[in-house]
Parts: sequence; C-alpha cells; structure tokens
Amino acid sequence: MQRFNVTIFKPFPFQEGQRIRIEGGKRHGDWEVIGVSEAKVKLRCPISGRQFEWDRFCYLADERVNELWPQE
Repeated sequence: MQRFNVTIFKPFPFQEGQRIRIEGGKRHGDWEVIGVSEAKVKLRCPISGRQFEWDRFCYLADERVNELWPQE
C-alpha cells in the first residue's frame, strides 16, 4: 500500500471562558468563548462586547503562553 503525506484537521474542543485569537478570515480577532453546544459556539468581543453565535468552525493551529489579550 502506498504512503502519502496527509494533513489532519480536528475540530477544536471549545470550553466556556476560553480567550481565543482567530488569525485570518472574516472572524479574525480576539474573542471570549461564552457558550458551546454540539453544533454552535457563542463568542463575545472583549472590546465592543458584541456577541455572535456561529456554527463550529475553528481548528487548533497553535497555542501560546503569556500572550497579551486582547490586542487592539
């Protein structure tokens, strides 16, 4: 059987209270996770306080320790 390089994506296991940063795309920026269901994630902007609920869409790319949050 032939072998190939394969890129694996796994949905991110969101947890309420997490502070996240999305780099790239139309949802880029800093967010706080305020709700999680099997199909949806609810995020709040720490600057404006606006809240949005979207279909789960993020995949883990990197984790950083001691990062300034939120960025303006």
